[in-house]
Amino acid sequence: MRRVPSILFRTLAARRATSYVVQSRLLHGSASATAADHSHRRRFSYLLAPFAAASLGFAGALLSQEVLAKEPPPPEALPREVVLYQFEACPFCNKVKAFLDYYDIPYKVVEVNPLSKKEIKWSEYQKVPILMVDGEQLNDSSAIIDKLGLKILSKKIPESTSEDEETKWRRWVDNHLVHVLSPNIYRNTTEALESFEYITSNGNFSYIEKLSVKFAGAAAMYFVSKNLKKKYNITDERAALYEAAETWVEALNGRDFLGGSKPNLADLAVFGVLKPIRYLTSGKDMVEHTRIGEWYARMESAVGEPSKIKP
Repeated sequence: MRRVPSILFRTLAARRATSYVVQSRLLHGSASATAADHSHRRRFSYLLAPFAAASLGFAGALLSQEVLAKEPPPPEALPREVVLYQFEACPFCNKVKAFLDYYDIPYKVVEVNPLSKKEIKWSEYQKVPILMVDGEQLNDSSAIIDKLGLKILSKKIPESTSEDEETKWRRWVDNHLVHVLSPNIYRNTTEALESFEYITSNGNFSYIEKLSVKFAGAAAMYFVSKNLKKKYNITDERAALYEAAETWVEALNGRDFLGGSKPNLADLAVFGVLKPIRYLTSGKDMVEHTRIGEWYARMESAVGEPSKIKP
């Protein structure tokens, strides 16, 4: 069966969101929502899904199967409280959010001020992401996902020497893909300013901090990116980004996802770290000049709406 073209897919997704996702989000509750509340909300949205699909006809039915590809754990396995301390533009934070969103695990977000870090003064570990799960502190994006996978999904953590496909590509994300991002988003002064406009607009900054950080930060990171190019032996940053995107598409080997019919942890990792750049100039260029766009659109649909609890 042929897939709905990506442009039509996103258009129908937007229409479908107005038909029932909004209603389901109204059931999301306050920051104190329980796992049982979340379970009721999810079941309610599933009950409404056939009516939304019917209103869109045959294409809508196909879309319903795709958008409802989330894999929520049993309600009894959900933690009572999950809090993510993050920077909005951080690729590692977005990797954790991709996992939480795909598995429909409700979480609160605390945006950390990258200058003062006052929101995490209580922690000896002074990096993000930090995830608090029912009072237990988890650090480092890959370790967070491994521990959550074991705790909530009963997903066995591979041995450290394992070279199964999923583990291999998760390591590739951490050891290679993330290193080609900074040289691209700070490639020149225009793109550095664009990146810091996004960072300051979505981050936890005061008005004065926004003004100073945007220009001083963009200038500083422009020069830092040059050092990163040398450190990771990158001669042409765009070529390195395109090569990484094509390497990932080749790894899919014709599959919708590396996990087959559904995303696995490697899919979620690649999607998460690319999310902050997707609609910046570097991300737009990547989609235009490589074959990664169709996979990314499928991932956007599979991951779906954020499971973030609105304050």
